[in-house]
Amino acid sequence: MPLLLDVSPLRESPAYRRMFVGLSLGQLGQQMTAVAVAIQIYDITGSSLAVGGVGLAMLLPMVFCGLYGGALADSLDRRKLAIVTALGLWIASGALLVVSIFHVTDLWVFYLIVAVQGGLFAVNAPTRQAIIPRLLPLRLIPAANALGTGGFNIGLTLGPLLGAALVAWQGYQAAYAIDVLTYLIALWALFKLPPMPPQGPVQRAGLRSVLDGLHYLKGNQVVLGSFVADMNAMLLSSPRALFPAAAVVVFAGGAETVGYLQAAPAVGALVALGLSGWFGRIKRHGLVVLVAVACWGVAIAAFGLAPGLTLGLICLAAAGAADSISSVFRGTILQAATPDEMRGRLQGVFIVVVAGVPRLGDFLAGSLGEAIGTRPALVVCGCSCVVGILIISRLMPKFREYIRVEHALVE
Repeated sequence: MPLLLDVSPLRESPAYRRMFVGLSLGQLGQQMTAVAVAIQIYDITGSSLAVGGVGLAMLLPMVFCGLYGGALADSLDRRKLAIVTALGLWIASGALLVVSIFHVTDLWVFYLIVAVQGGLFAVNAPTRQAIIPRLLPLRLIPAANALGTGGFNIGLTLGPLLGAALVAWQGYQAAYAIDVLTYLIALWALFKLPPMPPQGPVQRAGLRSVLDGLHYLKGNQVVLGSFVADMNAMLLSSPRALFPAAAVVVFAGGAETVGYLQAAPAVGALVALGLSGWFGRIKRHGLVVLVAVACWGVAIAAFGLAPGLTLGLICLAAAGAADSISSVFRGTILQAATPDEMRGRLQGVFIVVVAGVPRLGDFLAGSLGEAIGTRPALVVCGCSCVVGILIISRLMPKFREYIRVEHALVE
């Protein structure tokens, strides 16, 4: 059984290879911006609640735009839609650079910019994900998901470290400037894609098409279960809003410590994905997701109990490894089990779950940290996740027992 990461999608599809490289580099810059915004807001306010407010500001735009953006991706040329929204994200990064240069400290300005970013991302991401099955045979989708998750986590690893280091060395504008530059490469990769007009029946984007996608999801317990499992983890045990406080109060550090905490889950994810060659042999996808999410919760609770920074980073790395395994199998379930004319809408719901719900989770974690303290909040969050996944396993047996359909993963 192969053990190392399968890079076949990069060899077989030049278009996928360009998109992978460009968007991985773009992700690096975006994560540098994310940690810079968190540190800047904490420096301005000294409040974890204010940092969690970033997630709340992004939540509503992500929910609305994710659902409607998925409908757009099923009715328009996906290449054009991805380019337009990526241009918007690039402009928003430029706005943060300008705000930093002029030393703006009004929180509403930061919240407004990240809200715009959230809305654009919620259209761009499902569009890009819906493109992937058009570039590759379905037999390579698990490997492509592992690669994509790996590229994402490289950004999550290096982005916070570089972003925090740049903030400490040259100030916030340096991190924002790198984001502006790297996202140009992501734009180039999207411009190089072939046209992606809709296939099959085309339904005009609107409330009806959104509702049709939700109706399809409601009737498919397997796909729905993958969403619910991830919502459980990200809503009840998203720890990122607590990282600035944990760095300062728990581990007696500063900006660089925040970078270490932000990067640690991605390091664990990269280790797991580097040894992901066996993913293609796994058939019990639903069970793997449930176990992986439970392990995430255990690791977050252990992080809350960690007596020192080193052990805390190990716990976060274990959490990242579990999350990456869950992500690959959830993405494979969605892409392999959904018809092309529904992929945009279901990917839109997926983005609401994986990107929007953690923002609400950040707000809840930040609020809990303010109320009971950073360490107790982390332990409560992790334990709540484990209890939630046990309930989901009990209530959704079709998802728990789901076995990969062999013919769905071949050309």
